Amino acid sequence: MADNNYVWSERKRLWCGLPWTFTKYALSEDRLFVTSGLLKTVEDEVRLYRILDISLSRSLTQKLFGMGTIEISSADKTLGDFALVNIKNPMEVKEQLSALVEENRDKKRVTNREFMGDDLDDDE
Repeated sequence: MADNNYVWSERKRLWCGLPWTFTKYALSEDRLFVTSGLLKTVEDEVRLYRILDISLSRSLTQKLFGMGTIEISSADKTLGDFALVNIKNPMEVKEQLSALVEENRDKKRVTNREFMGDDLDDDE
């Protein structure tokens, strides 16, 4: 996370909203970064066009402290499904992330094919 061209960055917070953890999240125009650790630091990234689904959950405690958890399903091999836990203004971050994901999919001409129903092959 040495590059400071982020559209959003945040530190994972404790249950009470204090940012005293060693996990950082950052969002650039085309990637989402998750950095964790104190002595050994691990940085993972996912290209935004590889994100398949985004959802938001908020417990009562998170609501009281203005936080939430964004759950992300991705096609990334190392991260797979992961969550941005206890972040401030989660609805705005989710909308910003969603818009950037769609923008990156359009740029890369990536489509997400969703199949409805069980009638994929009806060769009888």
